[in-house]
Amino acid sequence: MLESFTTAEGLSALLSLTAMEVVLGIDNLVFISVLTGKLPPEQRRHITRIGVGAALVLRVGMLFAISWIMHLTSVLFHLGSHGVTWKHLILLAGGLFLMWKSTTEIYEKVEHKEDHAEAKSGEDAAKKAASSAFGAIAQIIGIDLVFSIDSIATAVGMVDDVPVMVVAMLVAVTSMMVFAGSIGAFVEKHPSMKILALSFLLLIGALLVAEALGQHVSKGYIYFAMGFSVLVELLNLRFRKKAAAAHPPAAS
Repeated sequence: MLESFTTAEGLSALLSLTAMEVVLGIDNLVFISVLTGKLPPEQRRHITRIGVGAALVLRVGMLFAISWIMHLTSVLFHLGSHGVTWKHLILLAGGLFLMWKSTTEIYEKVEHKEDHAEAKSGEDAAKKAASSAFGAIAQIIGIDLVFSIDSIATAVGMVDDVPVMVVAMLVAVTSMMVFAGSIGAFVEKHPSMKILALSFLLLIGALLVAEALGQHVSKGYIYFAMGFSVLVELLNLRFRKKAAAAHPPAAS
């Protein structure tokens, strides 16, 4: 087992897979930050930890059920020349859910349809908060399942050593846990960043649907486009901050 981490080949595989899993974890972080942003501030950190913890449990659990993962690639039926498997159906469901969720969230954000109505009593408020938290956890775990299958399939294609996969997953999910809170707070603070995040999820959803239908598109294109958009928006935020400092509002 230790040979996996002491040879040049093993270390190279570990570093490559870890980097890949960290990048793939961006999907999860964006989705979690969008969902937790609608919860009361005191619940966000707790729900984020549950979501990231679920991602870790699902990924590591699936690593030790690789035979089950491989079974998901058995063809169930054909659509033309494309053989549809359980993996494709799961990716299709996850992709459609992401597209639906991101579209409705963008609509609410742009049209200002967010629910700001006050609860009639403290009991009603508690029930509403518990319901929202439960719904957020259920959605996070559901999308974690989709991303985990995608992540494990990538890991199995890159490395055939389970200990290396486990360590890479642990490092990637630990990184998610460290940065989830700050990313969520930043996205929630800047509405334009939230729109970008939702657009990113919409693209990822379309990507999953395309893959489910047999059309492989490299995620690198999506990450590059999103990275460039975020860079432009960061420059805009910096420019607006400088402009506001240079021209403060006049005192009334």
